[in-house]
Amino acid sequence: MGLLSDHQETDSFSYERTWEEIETMLDAAERVQNKWIMTYFQSKEEGDKVQMREAARNKKALEGVIKTLRWCLGDKKIKHPLK
Repeated sequence: MGLLSDHQETDSFSYERTWEEIETMLDAAERVQNKWIMTYFQSKEEGDKVQMREAARNKKALEGVIKTLRWCLGDKKIKHPLK
């Protein structure tokens, strides 16, 4: 039998996160995303395209994190975090 992918190896997961920890992580992710949004617009004013790209990339990555955490918490607006 072949090896399972990481997400199927249940020994790797503790399943001990609390709802409060997930909510705290969501709050932190939203705050960091807001900082990247501010960085993007500040960089745009300064004409710093390298920093603009980094800010846009990180903001977009955090959208996925936020969507997944909201899905875990049962946000009714999010049917599936990968769509």
